[in-house]
Amino acid sequence: MEAFDFFGQQLFLHKNKTRTYFIDRTWEPKAFYRSGDHPQKRISILNTPVGKDEIVELKKRDDNIYPEKTIRSVLDACTDCDSCRFLMDESCLLFPKLYRLYDREKEKGKVAGKAELLDLPDLCTLCGLCPCPDIRTDLIRGKTERVRKEGMPFGVRLLADVQFFARLGARVPRLVNAILKIKPIVHILKKIGGIHPQRNIPLMAKESFFSWAHRKRFDRKTDQHSKVAYFAGCTAGYLFPEVARATVNVLTHNGVSVYVPPQDCCGMPTLLEGDEHTTLHRVQSNLETLLNAGREGYDLVCSCPTCGFLMRVLLKDRAYYSEAYQCLVKADTDEIKVPGSKRGKPGFTRLKKSMYQAILKDDGYFSGLDPLDRIALSEKITDVGEYLDRLYREKRLNIHFGKLEGRMAYFAPCHQREQEIGTPYEKLLLLIPGLSIRRVGGAMDCCGMGGSLGFKKDFHEASIKLGQPLMEKIKKTDPEAVITDCLSCRLQFTHALPYPVFHPLELISQSYDIAAGKGQIELT
Repeated sequence: MEAFDFFGQQLFLHKNKTRTYFIDRTWEPKAFYRSGDHPQKRISILNTPVGKDEIVELKKRDDNIYPEKTIRSVLDACTDCDSCRFLMDESCLLFPKLYRLYDREKEKGKVAGKAELLDLPDLCTLCGLCPCPDIRTDLIRGKTERVRKEGMPFGVRLLADVQFFARLGARVPRLVNAILKIKPIVHILKKIGGIHPQRNIPLMAKESFFSWAHRKRFDRKTDQHSKVAYFAGCTAGYLFPEVARATVNVLTHNGVSVYVPPQDCCGMPTLLEGDEHTTLHRVQSNLETLLNAGREGYDLVCSCPTCGFLMRVLLKDRAYYSEAYQCLVKADTDEIKVPGSKRGKPGFTRLKKSMYQAILKDDGYFSGLDPLDRIALSEKITDVGEYLDRLYREKRLNIHFGKLEGRMAYFAPCHQREQEIGTPYEKLLLLIPGLSIRRVGGAMDCCGMGGSLGFKKDFHEASIKLGQPLMEKIKKTDPEAVITDCLSCRLQFTHALPYPVFHPLELISQSYDIAAGKGQIELT
């Protein structure tokens, strides 16, 4: 194993049959990154599989693709490293199954079959908790190849395309909700969609957030100096519009003008199910819309941590290795400049191009989209909590909060933690008089929902089991209500717990309204 210095940290260059990757053997000090009940070592794969046989070009429609080979490379890489055997043992469904297959091969000589390999990506919720970005990238690549080769089951497509069915239902919400109250019809719908019998299909809001925003003229641009373009996402847009309305209320209470631009689904549900065409189309549409708003002076914000995870983390994956970016930062002909920080200051690590150009390149899931646009959006869009925290640090936040009584448990979701922005909402909620907040869950805790995956009949029970440790921790705090940024977590908590669930922005909005004499929120 070859030593390698990376901004003062000693990395080790490790190679096996199919991969070359860097391992950070130092301890990770950040409070919310790999710091659960016991400290863990951070591992970071910085590159892609090596070798022509291992790299499958997703952009070409080729019948000669073998998704099982892509997934096999994941099994080989993970078992060669072996760190996640214990790191992800309780917080993931994929790794325990993967290691059981490997152990069986070693002990009994029974090699993992094609069907067993193709089933592995279905256990990945893309929570982002595993330490190797390329592992989850390759799992999605394998799943995408499988869908391109075998097609997507109708029921899976129904669950994955949240945008299509949400928009359809939003046109006639009363009719949809009336139908969802007829048990025989609901039974048929669940059977068609492959939904577990114990899962409740969410009802449609009487008015979607986007219809409300149009009626209130928030879909019009403004010339105000302090202004944001708000990306609400599908869940807040159609299923929980009260969260998106609360976001607008909080921002306007702080003198910020809100513009709700035309927007598509962030792309996470379809990406997770292997629908590459729909995902790339929607991501490209959002790229153009949001970057245009940014060029017009709008700050870009979103209230959904899953949307933020896709736009800030997944979207820029490998974009820094692109020729366009290397040209932009004026890299020398024989170097690759990788952005980073040294002693808290922005800078670059310079790698020898002749050594790394075969493995450090922009060939990931989103490589067909402009790399500079991907980087621009990932750097410009911020979580609303992070945006409000910035206002607070700049002493521009309205801190005239009304008293809001309540003993509540706060869970910072996986996709928020993986953006490495800390827990801004916890700090903001503590400013509200009368509110008692206790944070629950460690760095490796997950609700287990996985978006639409938790509704599946084949995934539901595993989803509940995966989230059970977190549910027990919440119950031990005996809260009056639960707070979380993630609306997917909200669906899971509502299903598994007896407490009402709120987004932090709903409470902040209510506190502002109480200060203005508009009433008190109900916790039951």
